[in-house]
Amino acid sequence: MNSRRRFLTLSTLGSLTGLGSLKAFGQVKPVKGPIIISTWNTGIRANNLGYEILQNGGSVLDCVEKGVNVIENDPNNRTVGIGGFPDIEGNVTLDACIMDQHQHCGSVAFLQHIKNPVSVARKVMENTKHVMLVGEGALKFALEQGFKKEVLLTEKTLTAWKKRKAEEDDKLPEINIENHDTIGMIARDADGNLSGSCTTSGAGMKLHGRVGDSPIIGAGLYVDNDIGGAAATGWGEAVIENAGSAMVVELMRHGRSPQEACEEIVRRIANKLEDWRSIQVGFIALNKAGQTGAFSIKKGFTYAHHSGGQNTERPADSLIKG
Repeated sequence: MNSRRRFLTLSTLGSLTGLGSLKAFGQVKPVKGPIIISTWNTGIRANNLGYEILQNGGSVLDCVEKGVNVIENDPNNRTVGIGGFPDIEGNVTLDACIMDQHQHCGSVAFLQHIKNPVSVARKVMENTKHVMLVGEGALKFALEQGFKKEVLLTEKTLTAWKKRKAEEDDKLPEINIENHDTIGMIARDADGNLSGSCTTSGAGMKLHGRVGDSPIIGAGLYVDNDIGGAAATGWGEAVIENAGSAMVVELMRHGRSPQEACEEIVRRIANKLEDWRSIQVGFIALNKAGQTGAFSIKKGFTYAHHSGGQNTERPADSLIKG
């Protein structure tokens, strides 16, 4: 049954050049060449490396892994990798996931001492029978795979954490222009194959042990090579409760454009939450035809878009305009 279903799906979808006749993509003329989108202005640097990898013959999976590694490796970024803002107890804990064109995926959560969780997630995908490893088990696996233990709490971030502790400020910081909480990336290579990644240090001052949406397949990230991919940013609990990224992809499957799909899921989240005005949630999406979209609750969410050799930061539309 599964084989028959996949055969029918593939037969219907056809090649990238025939996408204009598909219900899922309407009369859209496919965009040629590689396309990469990623959340926030940090995505500009991630996209640049990802595009270089594709141009040099690397895979789209390499693109989304190595692209976000750039941000994980930046100690000046307080919400991803080394230098990430710690939890309420002063521990930097990282979450990440990755998904390829074959529906394979890997994930790690509550990982400490390893600055590149997305690369560990790829090892989980490729070298185990599992999808997700967490905590001490994820760390043990990472060390066995050759990753090195590092101190992730930088002096700059420690100083900021101590200041907030002294002020007894355990409130979660607002997620927006000056406080990017995640980098998510979706890429399509020149052959039309898709992959995605998502990595974060999570919400600053979170409870020790908290895991958000970023490492959860279907919440922070989802990719279907027949349809497209989506990634989330913002308040992870709201994204998890609505299976955000998977729902964006599912709407694209039923004919919505990436923009329409992102808007519909953000509105769905807002309709279900009484306090939706107090949080930020945003999505980016890319479909098989090369269309892109982004939408958020609050103004200020931006994403990086790389296509045709041009890499630009674009503002996302939002529910709240002011």
